[in-house]
Amino acid sequence: MPLVVIGAGAAGLVAALSAHEAGEEVLVLERDPLPRGSTALSAGLIPAAGTRWQGAAGIFDTPELFAGDIFRKAHGEPDALIVDHVTRLAGPTLEWLADRHGLNFSVIEDFSYPGHSSRRMHGLASRSGEELIDALRAAAEACDIPVVCDAHVTTLFADDAERVLGLAFVRPDASVEEIGCDRLILACNGYGGNRALVATHIPSLSEATYFGHAGNQGDALLWGEALGAATRHLNGHQGHGSVAHPAGILISWATITEGGFQVNIEGRRFSNEAQGYSEQAAEVLKQPEGLAWSIFDRRIAAVTRQFEDYRRAEAMGAIVTAQTLADLAARLAVSEEVLLQTFEQVETCRRGETADPFGRDFASSQPLAAPYCAVRVTGALFHTQGGLVIDTRARVLRPDGSVLPNLYAVGGAACGVSGNRASGYLSGNGLLTAIALGRTAGQAAAAGRDGTSI
Repeated sequence: MPLVVIGAGAAGLVAALSAHEAGEEVLVLERDPLPRGSTALSAGLIPAAGTRWQGAAGIFDTPELFAGDIFRKAHGEPDALIVDHVTRLAGPTLEWLADRHGLNFSVIEDFSYPGHSSRRMHGLASRSGEELIDALRAAAEACDIPVVCDAHVTTLFADDAERVLGLAFVRPDASVEEIGCDRLILACNGYGGNRALVATHIPSLSEATYFGHAGNQGDALLWGEALGAATRHLNGHQGHGSVAHPAGILISWATITEGGFQVNIEGRRFSNEAQGYSEQAAEVLKQPEGLAWSIFDRRIAAVTRQFEDYRRAEAMGAIVTAQTLADLAARLAVSEEVLLQTFEQVETCRRGETADPFGRDFASSQPLAAPYCAVRVTGALFHTQGGLVIDTRARVLRPDGSVLPNLYAVGGAACGVSGNRASGYLSGNGLLTAIALGRTAGQAAAAGRDGTSI
């Protein structure tokens, strides 16, 4: 087979669509019965700068501004060439998906995500990863790209020069099939589902709820290392401090960025929630029982309701509402006195009368007003951000910078642009690299069939 892609998430399907468009024969192997992966569990939002949707909304943005935001959030740690590459390519890739494959993106105009200096998050109508992966799968089907599901790749075969020759995959009936390939794209995400690897590389979240896809067992990382690939930033990851408990539904961080805040089960704030939802995961997990309440109001709920996940949480009764603070305290089973004190402390900060002890700036947000809303949440690990080192053609590199002969890595399989800490994750970094590097790898692998470059 000329080109095989392992993994039918956003990265793998964009890579397959790109290679197919370039005239390459491509096969996608997916371990699950249906392509879903980490993409389906996400909010399906992709950050991109300078798009036509931003232009129509009057939003000014450039790839340079976007790259600057990534570097600031990630403490200057990411590879500058990769950051420049993905921030320049993300917008054109979204417009290509819209024009060529009918994905109807729009930009979120009514609130900003932490760390982004411009409103650049793009998504489909439902603002859900499920809709995104379904649309990409439909595009692959329309192009007659074979996507073989229930095909769990277990082994790569390579020669003495670390050139991949083929692979073996297992079917649900335990039968094993082997297939040769000229080039291979690893799009099988990171290692968040592998407890042993998480304990090794992200010990702070070794006992955290894992909210990613169970199939993210670190296969790409282990295969790459066996072939002599370099790895980087293996502690980098995306956590989230707002997963409804016990419902297990992601609650949009707009509940916080629009003026809400978090308290522990005693009714007390415990951190600067506005730093970002990724680093907030560990903060929530430090609290009694590893739980917190996100508190907001009807105005913020109206903003958040554009997300399908939030609507699901409402339908399940996970969102608590109350007309008074006393009633809210009773419904949350926290001390009324403590909760009233917490509200007053927040309001004095909002009015500029005192500085927030955690360093949050409330001055630009509106005060919360009845009816009040709350949702019980926990912290979770979503996906890892470190991985195999690649170049701007998504080719996997050795520690000395040389290129492995015919191996590419994208999405969570590759080292991302979040650096080596949870606080380095900028909202949307996961799908940013999935989409942009998927596009890159598909084009590069297709060009590589005759030794040429793009």
